[in-house]
Amino acid sequence: MNPVTPVSPINSIYILGIESSCDDTSAAVLRNGVLLSNVTASQAVHESYGGVVPELASRAHQQNMVPVVDQAIKKAGITKEQLSAVAFTRGPGLMGSLLVGVSFAKGFARSLGIPMIDVNHLQGHVMAHFIKECDDDHSAPPFPFLCLLVSGGNSQIVQVNAYNDMQVLGQTIDDAAGEAIDKCSKVMGLGYPGGPIIDRLARQGNPCAFKFSEPHIPGLDYSFSGLKTSFLYNLRKWVEENPDFIEQNKEDLAASLEHTIVSILMKKLKFAVKETGIKHVAVAGGVSANNGLRNAFYEYQKKYGWTIYIPKFSYTTDNAAMIGITGYYKFLDHDFCSIDKPAFSKVTFR
Repeated sequence: MNPVTPVSPINSIYILGIESSCDDTSAAVLRNGVLLSNVTASQAVHESYGGVVPELASRAHQQNMVPVVDQAIKKAGITKEQLSAVAFTRGPGLMGSLLVGVSFAKGFARSLGIPMIDVNHLQGHVMAHFIKECDDDHSAPPFPFLCLLVSGGNSQIVQVNAYNDMQVLGQTIDDAAGEAIDKCSKVMGLGYPGGPIIDRLARQGNPCAFKFSEPHIPGLDYSFSGLKTSFLYNLRKWVEENPDFIEQNKEDLAASLEHTIVSILMKKLKFAVKETGIKHVAVAGGVSANNGLRNAFYEYQKKYGWTIYIPKFSYTTDNAAMIGITGYYKFLDHDFCSIDKPAFSKVTFR
């Protein structure tokens, strides 16, 4: 193996980011924190199954990884020999999917004799706010700030004191917000993934048309299993009375579901702001693409004087740019990982 020689921060630092935690194969290249390319290959094969099939996902990652990385490097206008380090998602996520990305990153970095940087997927979502699109981009939130991290697998309120100092103040004790949306969409027969479908229908519906139960969980933790059950039982009752109920009311159902979930998320976040006194508030994760949630952030900004930070749509879902920017900051600290570090599937900050 060639000796690893970290690049001096005074030179251009090129980081290759690799993301493969679920069903998107993504690679990105950043120079000194500025994004040069971000290529993602999605997997349509899961749509007919109503959810991600782990075995199919890992096979698709094996097919997509090399061409995606190749395209990311070419679009960045560099050669692989110019890379300073390879950052990769080590977890959490689907183990089979992670293993494809982790194994490729290890082999690729070793062949070039450059450092490897392991990135926590959740930390990456938060750090998406620090992706620069030009050298003069200063839109990142100041430390400390609060971040509402909401996706298909996670719902957390995180206090971000530094890129490597994040404290989870509250999190879901059962289902995540995105998971609840997907399952309710599936019950309605709307397809997968449910998030974009519910979002589109909700824009045309009445958010106050139907009422669903909201949990009463102490502190800053979330719960969405009760809402999901309430939605299912009510829907069964309404369909028994009118077999065409879903088709006739799908816009109002979507709007009411979205309104309830956003209300649950924002009430806890408002409490977190009050408890911490921190009024710089960000949102991250796949559900941050939801228009209802984004509109709620703008409303709270006006009503409570928050300074809000909302990522571009391209940085909300799983992408390698967020892995690359996290890797860049870890590179500056020479926070590298050894080749024997395994992938992990458990949801946690590490």
